[in-house]
Amino acid sequence: MILEEIKINSGENPFQIASIENNDKTIDYETSRNLSYRDVISLLKGLDISSEFYDVKGAIVTSGNGICAVALGKTLEEAVTNAMDCNPIDFMSSTITLTSEVDSDIVKLFKNTNIVAAPKFSKNAIEYLENHEICYVTIKTTLKDYKKYLSNKIMETPLGTLTQTPNLSELNKDSFKIVSKLKPTVEQIEDAVFAWKVAKHAVSQAIVIAKDLKTHAIAQGLQSASVEYTLDYSCDMSKEAVLASDIGLTGHDIDVAAQGRIGTIIIPTATKELIDKADKYNMALITTGFTNVLY
Repeated sequence: MILEEIKINSGENPFQIASIENNDKTIDYETSRNLSYRDVISLLKGLDISSEFYDVKGAIVTSGNGICAVALGKTLEEAVTNAMDCNPIDFMSSTITLTSEVDSDIVKLFKNTNIVAAPKFSKNAIEYLENHEICYVTIKTTLKDYKKYLSNKIMETPLGTLTQTPNLSELNKDSFKIVSKLKPTVEQIEDAVFAWKVAKHAVSQAIVIAKDLKTHAIAQGLQSASVEYTLDYSCDMSKEAVLASDIGLTGHDIDVAAQGRIGTIIIPTATKELIDKADKYNMALITTGFTNVLY
């Protein structure tokens, strides 16, 4: 299906009407069937995150504006398998965005309730997807260039037209600091950067727990108890894992993280109280120097 023919099947709810129009910031892509409003929102979220990992093998699982799981791997199949392990229930009915070509072996992991997006699909993969009525979207614009197509966000409201530039924040070596006595391992730093990139695209009050370059729990949009929620969800997988937060934490949050045996925390800033608590629990603490809050 060519770009000009893409239409919105329905709005966020069946009784709402939605449409999509091409503009000078429209990327080049093709889809095997018409998408709904929710499909487009989910796909955009997956693309936003995949652009952070364009140079590695990655799998991003999204549903609407929510992030279900993110995982990297030495191969794309490993990344997909890791993402499935992170959240097997949502994996079965969500949008799966991948960072490299999909072959016939990988597609067998998907169900007809999935939407699969990737830069390229092999001929055998396309045949399998079509035979099993699985929607697929080919992203022809390179993921490396994807951020160049991000536009100002515009929201028409009764208070007026609200606009904001896109979030193009990146970790800066000058503001990225290890403030605890315990220094994280190389692997923990990699996990911290990975978790921060995921949290960057999560809804406000985001907490991400990650280890071995895959998410084990993601809390987003909660008004309180986000740390407790993620630790309860990740259970034993939080041991020596990284906890990333898009906002500052409290001393109580550090206490709870220690109970969950978190190894490293990455947050925007840290007070002396937080640093002292991290040192007390022999925990590595990293600050980024700025916050990412997405409402």
